[in-house]
Amino acid sequence: MPNIPSTPFPILTTSRLALRQLAAAGLPALTALRADPAVNRYLQRAAPTNLAEAAAFIEKISRGIAQGEWLCWAICWRGQAELLGTICLWQFSADKSTAEIGYELHPRHQGQGVMDEALKRVVAFGLEDLGLAALEAFTHPDKAASARLLLRNRFERAPERQDAEDDSPNWFSSGGGIERAYSCSTMCFSN
Repeated sequence: MPNIPSTPFPILTTSRLALRQLAAAGLPALTALRADPAVNRYLQRAAPTNLAEAAAFIEKISRGIAQGEWLCWAICWRGQAELLGTICLWQFSADKSTAEIGYELHPRHQGQGVMDEALKRVVAFGLEDLGLAALEAFTHPDKAASARLLLRNRFERAPERQDAEDDSPNWFSSGGGIERAYSCSTMCFSN
């Protein structure tokens, strides 16, 4: 059973990016990201209206990291502090063999390969470093760019899967429930 590291928090890097723990210094950018209507379009979550709400989110994330519930990274340009987006591993199975991957990226940074690069690094970390057997992702059927991102990164459609968080047929704001589930296992990752 993999150990979910919290201390020290695993800082991941790529040629252009640094994935680090969320910090108070990123509050304005995190508030803007989580309040952006395009980012929230398919999610049923309350957008933060002030820095205090974003700070409470960072505190919640930090507690979950310390308790081994999830890992959540701030995506930044390497050598810079500006938060571009977030990416996380969460919803670990009871035996810690699988996890869900989730991500969000501010629209002004989309189309630059940022999430592709971050996703590749976090998938490698999850499957190779943590030793997870599989990762899952769930995306709204209208989020074609997210579906292409997952498919490009060796995720496969898993229509039989349903999001554990989805206790309502209307989890996404446009209704209709989750229709697109994806999975990436160590077998598809190594091919």
